[in-house]
Amino acid sequence: MLTKPHTVKTALLEAFPLALAIAAYGLSYGVLATQAHWSLWSTIMMSVLVFSGSVQLMIIAMVISGATLPGMIITAVLLNLRNLLYGASLADNLAPASRKYRWLLAFGVSDESFVLGNIRYQKYGADPLYFGVVAGLFYSAWVIASYIGAYIGDLIDPVRWGLDLAFPITFVALLIPSLTDKSIIATAVTALGIASILHYIMPTNEFNLIITGVISPFVGMYIARRQQHV
Repeated sequence: MLTKPHTVKTALLEAFPLALAIAAYGLSYGVLATQAHWSLWSTIMMSVLVFSGSVQLMIIAMVISGATLPGMIITAVLLNLRNLLYGASLADNLAPASRKYRWLLAFGVSDESFVLGNIRYQKYGADPLYFGVVAGLFYSAWVIASYIGAYIGDLIDPVRWGLDLAFPITFVALLIPSLTDKSIIATAVTALGIASILHYIMPTNEFNLIITGVISPFVGMYIARRQQHV
């Protein structure tokens, strides 16, 4: 039986490499927000309350382009629709936690925490403590890095230093070992196909990511249901 100290230690060790990538991504967000003339307070509070890199960077781009508030809200909701699917998939994993604790865990659901939490669940069964530690580390890394990025402002160029690539490269490296189930593979392949087609047709369309993220998980869910009925 796994003890709590062992679970916490394992969660920290397994999440730390990805937390570094998240920190680099958060640093990039903070710098870009400052360059877009956001105040330090606004930049940090968005990270504290939203905790979504894709949404926050998209909002910055939309503010710069003069988008309306309703448009930004709709975009944020669409970008985070995938979290509903993540939550449904993680429900059994988080079920042993108390209702109050599950609310906090739900806030910590993200692409990265979902991957690690799902791998853990498949190996050892439900483990809300592991997920909570992972999500807490990712959240802390994101908020602290956002503050540092906003504080240093124009002192660094995220693109020049490759900070914009740190997260996607690390996430792909984490995702590849989990491609063991047909439904997961189908989701990844579908996302790759849709993203490639949309980029070819509309290379500068900011909604390509949203469309890909909304459609591809449903293909995986369809495959998973078919497997259950075989």
